[in-house]
Amino acid sequence: MPLGGAYAISDVCLLVEDIERTVDFYVEKLGFRLRRRAEGFADFHGEGVTLAAWEIDHISRHTGVSKLKSPRQAHKVCVAVKLDTPAEIDRLHGELSAKGVPFYGPPEDYVWNARCAYFTDPDDTLWELYAWLDGGPGDYHDEQP
Repeated sequence: MPLGGAYAISDVCLLVEDIERTVDFYVEKLGFRLRRRAEGFADFHGEGVTLAAWEIDHISRHTGVSKLKSPRQAHKVCVAVKLDTPAEIDRLHGELSAKGVPFYGPPEDYVWNARCAYFTDPDDTLWELYAWLDGGPGDYHDEQP
């Protein structure tokens, strides 16, 4: 049975350098509610998916997964959050900016018919806030057979 069509993704785990810094950012700046906290690990309540953070050194010690890292400027994951309206993008951008969340710039309308804003967490995980503009995703996001 193929993985992609048969199972729901239940968790997204971010590999981070400093778990305390990560917990502070996700709780204090983004408003996530901490669910579990253990040595080198934390996870947060989310809508439909669990967001987890695992310290790179900790996962390496316990699982043998290599702790080789990519250059800091090379994003390897983007966590996208769909909001209901473009106005919510602007509102949330303002709120999070006031808390010191580092955005790449102000919200913009993009060619894929969405208003988006991009920021990073303390480990340079890229986040996208997006909302469809009038007409929704259109042909750009047609489902593939």
